[in-house]
Amino acid sequence: MEVVTEGVNKLNISASSVEYQKKNLIQVSNTKRSLFFYVNLAKKYLQQYNDVELSALGMAIATVVSIAEILKNNGLAVEKKIRTLTVDMRDEPGARPIPKAKIEIVLGKTEKFDELMAAEAEEREFEDGEEQN
Repeated sequence: MEVVTEGVNKLNISASSVEYQKKNLIQVSNTKRSLFFYVNLAKKYLQQYNDVELSALGMAIATVVSIAEILKNNGLAVEKKIRTLTVDMRDEPGARPIPKAKIEIVLGKTEKFDELMAAEAEEREFEDGEEQN
């Protein structure tokens, strides 16, 4: 009985770590939000969690790659992991599975991330001040 209890306790520990990992996940869609919505959300997640996981299916894969490239080219993020796979999707229960391409990209903060974000915030404040004058 003690072995079972020990196994359950270990299961709870690993379940809580899975919950933590999913907090920094952004599932990108082509139809719901603009590209720069996701870029800004990824910046926010990088600030909070130090890394962000971008995920997309099918046609949205190009959007995820664009988001990652924008963040990398601006010096805000570095690639930690890229994973491609095929998942079976069903339109309705009992329907035949349809294979869909999926990509997962994990990005981490660069050393200059905080400095670049501070400069960006300062620039935005300056522009707001000019508009008010």
